[in-house]
Amino acid sequence: MSIKGKIFTYLLLFCAFLIALLWLFQIVFLDSIYKRVKIGEVRRAMTALTADTENLAEAAESLYRTRGISTAVFSENGEILLAAGAFPRQKDSVRELRRLYALASENGGEYLEYPFAESEPPPREPTFGAGFPSGRQQDIYRCKLVDGSLIVLSATISPVDATVGALKIELYFITGAMLLFSTGLALLIARRVSKPIVAINESAKTLARGQYDAKFNASGYREIRELAGTLNVAARELSRADGLRRELVANISHDLRTPLTLIAGYAEAMRDLPGESTPENAQIIVDEANRLNRMVGEVLDLSKLQAGAAELRPEPYSLTESLRGIVGRLSEFTKANGYRLALETDGDVTVSADESAVAQAVYNLMTNALNFTGDDKTVTVRQIAAEDTVTVEVEDSGKGVAPEELPYVWDRYYRSGKKHVRAAVGTGIGLSIVKSVVDLHGGEYGVRSSPGSGSVFWIRLKRRI
Repeated sequence: MSIKGKIFTYLLLFCAFLIALLWLFQIVFLDSIYKRVKIGEVRRAMTALTADTENLAEAAESLYRTRGISTAVFSENGEILLAAGAFPRQKDSVRELRRLYALASENGGEYLEYPFAESEPPPREPTFGAGFPSGRQQDIYRCKLVDGSLIVLSATISPVDATVGALKIELYFITGAMLLFSTGLALLIARRVSKPIVAINESAKTLARGQYDAKFNASGYREIRELAGTLNVAARELSRADGLRRELVANISHDLRTPLTLIAGYAEAMRDLPGESTPENAQIIVDEANRLNRMVGEVLDLSKLQAGAAELRPEPYSLTESLRGIVGRLSEFTKANGYRLALETDGDVTVSADESAVAQAVYNLMTNALNFTGDDKTVTVRQIAAEDTVTVEVEDSGKGVAPEELPYVWDRYYRSGKKHVRAAVGTGIGLSIVKSVVDLHGGEYGVRSSPGSGSVFWIRLKRRI
């Protein structure tokens, strides 16, 4: 069922529930509610009346005028000491009075009698003679002994059949009007609430088909406006990520083609030309094959890290010695092209981490710096130890990164537009691997850079004290 249909259905059900409550309380339960209310009034009236017996006559008259409750005070032998309301002023039915007197005595001085309490027996003629209603009317008697006198309160329960009949006619009209009104209101609310959601759903379908230029326009409710804004941001990010993915595929294809071309060319030369089967040519093929293997390995490593499939094996080891080894190996690899790597440390630092993963992250930072360093071809690696952390900084002397590019340099498909020197060729996803490795170790990473002043990429790990 659509959201419009559900809202319409729920509103109609709510209206039907209200109408059912109205019928129950106005028709079905009206008689019992009315009787309970009268019983409660008589109870409260007796409490108020006996609280001030000095002004009993005045209070009894006021009670009859305001609430229609009659009051009489009888002695033990049935003599009327006070009467207010519908009670006759002559002595009547000493036997009945004595019965009530005895029942009040047996019940701790108070007695309540209402003939409809359990099974609605046929109404009896009132015992106290003329002046009492008859027929289907029923009486409530509340008796209380005060200083040897019996105070009797009487309230008449009138039949509500005529009232129920009138209410039924009114409820027929009210029910019809409420059904018409609620149906129209439910349709209006369902349409207004569902309209922006339907529009967003259609735009989402467009986005799902790969059309990242989809626009989510919504107005009205705050949550729907926020949802539209979030989806617009998601669409822009998906569009940017798709563009970067396409660029990455193009870059990787280009980078893979270079070593493959060299391997194929030298292999064909060694096969077809006499004297070309030399150790030098074979070494070139081996080097290019290793280069190709490293590039494919980077892509696989990033996929594993971001899919959560990589398992870390943290062990205590000397980060300082690891940095010396990485700098030494890269120095040998790049010195033929005139590049210089410098290492600055402040003592031996031990960390508890996966040495292979951290080494890969540092290697990628250094490779990135070599690719983009300036004309002096210098890259500086610093180890800065703090009380409980250690920071590894890799600084190049290149042109720096523009401020608008800084938030994206760690993205998996991002490649800066600055000049690429490529002293050590990679896939362009090295920084994404650094980010993933540091995240898995619960560390921090960052970059300081401005155009024309080089860049400093850093990672921070917890020390092992």
